[in-house]
Amino acid sequence: MKRSIFYKLLGINFLLILFLSSLILIISFNTIKNHYIATLASELEDIAYSLSYKILPLFDESNSGKMDLLVKEIGRSIKPRITIIEIDGRVLADSKKDPLSMENHRDRPEVRVALNGGIGKSLRFSATVQENMLYVAVPAVKEGKIVGVIRVSLFVKDIDALLRNLRGKIFKITGIIVAIFLVLSIFFSTRVSKDIKTLVKASERMAKGDFNTKIFLNRKDEFGKLALSFNKMAEELKGLFDTLDTKQKELEGIISSLKEGLLVIDKEGEIILSNKSFENVIGKEEIKGKYYWEVIPNSELIELLRKALKNKNKKNVSGEIAIGKNIFLCSISSIHAREEWVTVLHDITELRKLETVRKDFVANVSHELRTPLTAIKGGVETLEDQIPGEAKEYLDIIKKHTERIINIVEDLLTLAELEEKDLSSEFKKVNVIDVARNVYKIYKQKADEKGIDLKFQATDSPIEITGDGFKLEQMFINLVDNAIKYTEKGYVIISIEKINRKVKITVEDSGIGIPKKHLDRIFERFYVVDKSRSRKLGGTGLGLSIVKHVVNLHNGEINVESLPEKGTKFVVFLPSA
Repeated sequence: MKRSIFYKLLGINFLLILFLSSLILIISFNTIKNHYIATLASELEDIAYSLSYKILPLFDESNSGKMDLLVKEIGRSIKPRITIIEIDGRVLADSKKDPLSMENHRDRPEVRVALNGGIGKSLRFSATVQENMLYVAVPAVKEGKIVGVIRVSLFVKDIDALLRNLRGKIFKITGIIVAIFLVLSIFFSTRVSKDIKTLVKASERMAKGDFNTKIFLNRKDEFGKLALSFNKMAEELKGLFDTLDTKQKELEGIISSLKEGLLVIDKEGEIILSNKSFENVIGKEEIKGKYYWEVIPNSELIELLRKALKNKNKKNVSGEIAIGKNIFLCSISSIHAREEWVTVLHDITELRKLETVRKDFVANVSHELRTPLTAIKGGVETLEDQIPGEAKEYLDIIKKHTERIINIVEDLLTLAELEEKDLSSEFKKVNVIDVARNVYKIYKQKADEKGIDLKFQATDSPIEITGDGFKLEQMFINLVDNAIKYTEKGYVIISIEKINRKVKITVEDSGIGIPKKHLDRIFERFYVVDKSRSRKLGGTGLGLSIVKHVVNLHNGEINVESLPEKGTKFVVFLPSA
């Protein structure tokens, strides 16, 4: 069980008081003891010097008996023991013992100091009286010469009795101080504990969402400031959470109202958020907290999500998928800061139906127009030999425009064929160099007649891709035909090379070029940069659109670089076989 802050504070304060009290007790007692012993030693020193005036006249071997009687007489009137020692260490007189029975004192520490002219002091055990004693010895100087030592000593038991009395008083004083501080500590700990408990309870209420919590402490110290700061923080948090709650409800309303399906997953694949539209699409509800593969029944969508999660560069992933009878454009984007992925499903079923209708319409119209246009062309060619004069010019105009319409119809039929989904089933290995060389041969004479240097650059070794040879030939024909059409002088270069696992095809010219503002739209149907020039040269506006579809059919990519009056370069990358 966790101990409360009250007991922790009280325990710390009690230990601190106990430690300081013990420290003070030990230091003060030792200080007083040392001071008391030093005072006694000083008093013994004074007694020794006082005795020297009476003893020095008797400091002679012939008067040793008188000296001993004098010392014993003085010893009966004072507590300290008196010992007179000759310079050679023999005891001449002693107030407690017979000097003749006492051993030589020359090696006593206090005696050695006194014989050297100092004041010897020592606290030690006495072998004579079998007790601890405090000794003070002073030199006996007669006519400027040390003739012996006067030593005064005191029993330590007398000192201990005084110190025991002193120790008791110190203990009483210390106990009173400890009790006072302990009461103050209890009062302080109680108050601090109470304030902390108030803060803790307020924090717990706030953690549960009660931002109306307030703390009122009638204090001007740090706890009072903390209470004021807490109240201010509670007000600010309440405002922030109210704002966030409003924003959250707005966001939830927006997400719920979206017609597009919305799904958010984390890096582990767990669903964090989804809207009603997405749940309706997959036919399941309450999917939050589950993994996407557990609730999504569509394998195409699962594969796209797996591809996105495995994408280390966190690039966006998109693709068309069919769920039930509907077709969706699935777009998966990464939220880099949170390592989450957002999936949006756009229902493009109606759009695809419209595209199918449009494609069918174009294909049907083109098929229907092909027969009457061919008949018109045949009739015009028949009439050319039969109608003379100026009327023949009108036939030439009719023939020219009929041929242009026929070309448009043929290109539209080609586009309709390219847009079919199952054309890849007819793919086989094709040598791109052979296809490009055939186109080069077809246009070589036309280029020479126009004064254009048509070059073909490729290795002798075959470079193969898996594809449709006829469609690839259409791609080359459109690129090379455009390059020659829009180049008045200079060169057209066809080059093919293999780079890693891709085949790079380049068609470059030194023609009129394409302004930058048109580059993004040149692959659109019927889009022409210069309508008058295109019409004059017999362009249909569908050639580059056919090229783009052929490249897409072969899972390739096409780029264009161009500058007005500098030339144009088309670069196609196709996967090698």
